[in-house]
Amino acid sequence: MRIRAEERTTIIQGVIGLAAMIGVVQLSAWNGYPPGTDAVVQTLHLLAGLMCLAVSFAIFAQGWILFTDKLSKQRLYTAVLFSMIGILDILYTVLYGDISLLGFEPSGNLATWFLVISHLLGAFGMLRIFAATDQQVSGQQKVTMFVSAVLVTLAGLFVLNRYQDRLPTLFETELLQLVLQAGIPLLYLLVAAAVLYRHRAERPPAMMTVTRSLLFMAMGHVLLTCPPGHVEGLTQAAGQWYMGISYYIVLKGVYRLTIEEPLRGKLLVEAQMKHMAYHDDLTGLPNLRQMKEQLDELLGFTRACIGVAVINIDRFKAINDSLGYSAGDKVLTELGSRLAVLEGPQQWVYRMGEDEFAVVFSELPDAAAAEDRAKQLLASVDPGVLIDDTEYHISLSMGLSVFPNDADSVNELIQFADMAVHHAKEQGVEFLRYHAAMKQRTQAKVELENDMRKALEREEFFLEFQPQIRLDTGKMVGMEALVRWNHPKRGLIPPSEFIPLAEESGLIVPLGEWVLKTACQYNKKWQMDGFEPVCVSVNLSMRQFRQYNLAEHVNAILREVGLDPQYLELEVTESMTYDIETALDQLHRLKRLGIHISIDDFGTGYSSLYYLKSLPIDRLKIDRAFVKEVMYDGNDAAIVSTITTMAHHLKLKVTAEGVENEEQLEFLKRQRCHEGQGYLFSKPVSAGVLESEFLSRLAG
Repeated sequence: MRIRAEERTTIIQGVIGLAAMIGVVQLSAWNGYPPGTDAVVQTLHLLAGLMCLAVSFAIFAQGWILFTDKLSKQRLYTAVLFSMIGILDILYTVLYGDISLLGFEPSGNLATWFLVISHLLGAFGMLRIFAATDQQVSGQQKVTMFVSAVLVTLAGLFVLNRYQDRLPTLFETELLQLVLQAGIPLLYLLVAAAVLYRHRAERPPAMMTVTRSLLFMAMGHVLLTCPPGHVEGLTQAAGQWYMGISYYIVLKGVYRLTIEEPLRGKLLVEAQMKHMAYHDDLTGLPNLRQMKEQLDELLGFTRACIGVAVINIDRFKAINDSLGYSAGDKVLTELGSRLAVLEGPQQWVYRMGEDEFAVVFSELPDAAAAEDRAKQLLASVDPGVLIDDTEYHISLSMGLSVFPNDADSVNELIQFADMAVHHAKEQGVEFLRYHAAMKQRTQAKVELENDMRKALEREEFFLEFQPQIRLDTGKMVGMEALVRWNHPKRGLIPPSEFIPLAEESGLIVPLGEWVLKTACQYNKKWQMDGFEPVCVSVNLSMRQFRQYNLAEHVNAILREVGLDPQYLELEVTESMTYDIETALDQLHRLKRLGIHISIDDFGTGYSSLYYLKSLPIDRLKIDRAFVKEVMYDGNDAAIVSTITTMAHHLKLKVTAEGVENEEQLEFLKRQRCHEGQGYLFSKPVSAGVLESEFLSRLAG
């Protein structure tokens, strides 16, 4: 829009200048001027020459003095050019006005020489400067250019001064007069066209200013070389004023092109950088830094309660892992937009990072009001998100801390709210307000994670095995390896306590690799001891499954241990197959090793039956939640029956987990379930017990 305005300004001013030029020519032909008009015109001519000199000096000063640390080639060359033009113009003006200067005697022909040299130098100089690419120049180049300009100017003036009486008459013939009168204006117009063509793509506004100056130079030259009318020097005085106007336009154009626009660009970049520093790239919401600064200001002057709520997306990692990072970004942007809509005069929304958002409530009467506001906001968020034409429902957890009840500093308010939301997620509730016991539990969790990092080195982990029994024969056909942790101070720590922590911290990868290798070593040892070979099942975590070189890791372990791949089964969950292309590639690479693959806890996820048939799997494991209530809940019974029937049609084996009594066993047999696993057969036992009570029975 701004460029179009510059083009419109150029056209309007060009038309006005052309009309004024025509008007001056017509006025010069009028013969009704009073006596003394010639002296007035001569004075105006001299003033115009002085104006040209002043503006030329301003252009020179702009290049020599202002912003010299960031001097551009265009600004430097323009300063040099107009320092020379200014000298030539003032010499033309004084000689035309019958004034001697610098040893030059008044002469119309000599004045014309200065005029022609000035205008040719201006036209070719403007072409060289503005039709070329601009770039930064050094201080050394600046000094060199100005010294060169001074030397060239002095040499030129010396030659003209020495031979001023022998210079040929420029307007001696009509042909030469026509060339000088029409050729130089045409040259100015060609330069303007060349400048516009050179910058046709970006079309900067400053270039339209330069083009405008060239148009006025062309019109000024026409007037300066126009034959005199009844008033001596009227068109010439007007022409000199045109040249002064054009120089002023150059001054503005060069300033805009080399100072104003770069400075504006710099300020824009700084504003963008500041925006990036205080806003989240993905959602555009204010970030944690801005939140801390604004909270600090609020705490400094308010006496009311302030609530800080941290909102976390439940199972966001599963969304990223299963549907891909683009789906995760979609969820974040949607949630950010919906929270932003709920902003109010005393309620601000921020993105803290990853899957966490924050809301600050100010000017509250008490802590109860903060809790009410936080719960209202949580209930106002629409949980539906459309991803790839499928609607998913997300659930949110929120933690709240209140100033001054819970904390009196910015960092503690945020820390405690974050602590509260993580406790809410652990307890499976939507909302929790911070209380002091949370800090103690969090510290204990940090200590546990630190102990876990050392536990592998100290060999505190060990394996237990739970037999898998064929239901129609009662014979053990496999076993599942389960990791246990014997803490040196706390004793046995439940897997439900340390496995999620290992997943969260990333320690699940080295731990999972240790479990896999150790299970294979046990199985190989038992085979070497002469026991009947059976398959050992090992659970894979999501982090392990997403490793691009998982198959190579598994193959390396099998080769190192010497275990035949057919005696290893890897268990994956349904959530690992959400990203079907990645899952298919990973499962096929694992399957090519010759191992077995099962889907653990089947029925608890949302796997597509369409894709299930294409997965290279061998077994479905029915989750214990369905088996537990199978005799009392018709829905659970129907689910188990459906899974076993489907598995038979897909030629997959079925293992029921959590079998605890004979009634469940009989039901599973009627459904033609292949294998069972649970306390009815055996709880998880140590390697020694498995060997003595189960493997020995197979051998016997």
